[in-house]
Amino acid sequence: MRPPARWQRLKDVILSTDPRRRTLVGMALLALTLMVGSAGVMLLVAHAGTAVDKTAVQWWAALSVGGLVVMTAFIRSGETARLRDPSLTIPQMVWTITSGAVAYVLAGDARGLVPSVLAMILFFGTFGLTVAEVIGIGIYALLAFACAIGASSRFNANANASGYLDTAYALMVLIVLSGCIALNLRIQRIRAKLQQQREALAQALEVNRELATRDELTGLINRRAMLDLMALEHRRGLRSGRPMLLAQLDIDHFKPINDQHGHATGDRALQAFAGTVRASVRDTDVLARWGGEEFVLMLTDTSADHARELLERIRQAVQALEIAHSTGTLHLTVSIGLAQHLPGDTVEHTLERADQALYRAKALGRNRVVVAPAAHRAAPAGVNVRT
Repeated sequence: MRPPARWQRLKDVILSTDPRRRTLVGMALLALTLMVGSAGVMLLVAHAGTAVDKTAVQWWAALSVGGLVVMTAFIRSGETARLRDPSLTIPQMVWTITSGAVAYVLAGDARGLVPSVLAMILFFGTFGLTVAEVIGIGIYALLAFACAIGASSRFNANANASGYLDTAYALMVLIVLSGCIALNLRIQRIRAKLQQQREALAQALEVNRELATRDELTGLINRRAMLDLMALEHRRGLRSGRPMLLAQLDIDHFKPINDQHGHATGDRALQAFAGTVRASVRDTDVLARWGGEEFVLMLTDTSADHARELLERIRQAVQALEIAHSTGTLHLTVSIGLAQHLPGDTVEHTLERADQALYRAKALGRNRVVVAPAAHRAAPAGVNVRT
């Protein structure tokens, strides 16, 4: 087990322990490795005597590798995290393209090796650049190698009996550059399309979550979501002692509204009721559609007396509602049962107590607020119908 641990520590020293920085340093080290390999090839070319100037190639190798070493160290230090391009992709590509153009001049008769290195450089930055940056890098590469081809023709004028080989090299560079740019742009378009698909999928998932937790008609959270919130508030109350009260609200005589005026009017009544209640409560209070014309309101950080005053204001606001329909104006009333969540009690039991208080409000003539006693009581006989 000790060797893997030492290897892991070495990786942490080289790459850092920050996940984002590890990725950036790893990519920079890959670019550095590729440059070291290219420098090795050029030194081999110089040793074979085909380069223009052996000393110039050695200086080129030192500067090309050294530039990427400096950039890699800068990335490893974390100083690039504040930059728009923390991976230094564009500076690294500009440096390596410039280095490649110089190598084309220095390689002499072996300059046909350079286009393959150029392709590798351009593909290296494919996934880190925007379309505009890909085009910009491509234009820079074209200009850099145009200058390199011109310079190579001067320095190597006596190296070949014919200019056909120089022309062939120039055409190969042009083909490689054009192909790499076209392929990079194609990849960028694919990335953009995939990004659009991911965004569309995320929006669809968000819509599905909304449908799963919200009532489509009123926009309120539904019963399942409310049960989850009440369970969460119950656990929070056990830790902090924060009070919670649950109120059951039921629109009086709602079935005749649907029967006499139609379901469209009934839907408008439900929407108007939900909007009125939401406008009357605090932002921290949660209203849910429990089913049909029944609603549940969860109140926190308030006393039973203040909760009753709030519910009384809600009752009056609902009574003042006027809902237009084809034959006149519709008025609503609401019956409300309130229960305080007791220490050690369950949410289900508190809901039962609020429901029994609602039964009591119905039995007393509706359009009123009834607070459940601390102890559970059975529902009065013959009071099991709510309309």
